[in-house]
Amino acid sequence: MLAQLDVKAETTSVIWFNISLTLTQRFTEPLSRARLADLIGDLKGELGGKFETLIVALMTSPITYDVTSLHNAIKGAGTDEKVLVEILASRTSQQVKQIVAAYKQEYDHDLEKDITGDTSGHFQRLLVILLQANRQTGIQAESIESDAQALFKAGEQKFGTDEQSFVTILGNRSAEHLRKVFDAYMKLSGYEIEESIKRETSGNLKDLLLAVVKCARSVPAYFAETLYYAMKGSGTDDNTLIRVMVTRSEADLLDIRAQFRRLFACSLHSMIKGDTSGDYRKALLALCGGDDA
Repeated sequence: MLAQLDVKAETTSVIWFNISLTLTQRFTEPLSRARLADLIGDLKGELGGKFETLIVALMTSPITYDVTSLHNAIKGAGTDEKVLVEILASRTSQQVKQIVAAYKQEYDHDLEKDITGDTSGHFQRLLVILLQANRQTGIQAESIESDAQALFKAGEQKFGTDEQSFVTILGNRSAEHLRKVFDAYMKLSGYEIEESIKRETSGNLKDLLLAVVKCARSVPAYFAETLYYAMKGSGTDDNTLIRVMVTRSEADLLDIRAQFRRLFACSLHSMIKGDTSGDYRKALLALCGGDDA
């Protein structure tokens, strides 16, 4: 297992296989922080490029990986809004609370303050709501129709857009409740909520609102779509491909595979195989598992 892995004694074509065998049992044998740092350091000495990035990510616990990804997204000049959107829209309230606590422990900084220092406007406001992780639970039957009407009045029925109504409702209601609201909204307006968001908002706010809606409908479908567009067309968004494959490998990757096959004319396995190469491809395919062609 990981604790006995002598990285320097392995060839690179065997390293990926040995580590892939541990994926479903990651950290069943607890590693000290120092030991983990040593292993990652050894890996970086033996590997390189995208394969190294993937394997080091697999050696990192899921919460730590999210924390590092968020920190890298906001440190220095510029902000990687795509990472903020993906992580904060898709994680459960409990996971977000763990991320906030781990971020504070790792960097001695407040994640909310760091994000608000790098973002602005309604995009920032929705990120803050998601960071506070205080979504309502269950379905509030008495407010389904009023929420749908509020969204309609804030967008399609209004000259201009009341973005705050979208932020408040989509940021605070439970996924179960929002699915009911989306159905009521469709009956009221004749539009899917996604259509209205695309017409009424733009930029980072639009991307975050759409991600929240898609995750409320189905987190696996959201990630299936994210993976598809990371590989579609010329070039591959390897950072997104690695991030999603690693963070979902022990969560819902089988469901993502099923949604991928339902939504697109190929399997996740076959698209990865056609879009990557070498040991990097072997490791991704080991993560993916079977081919749903």
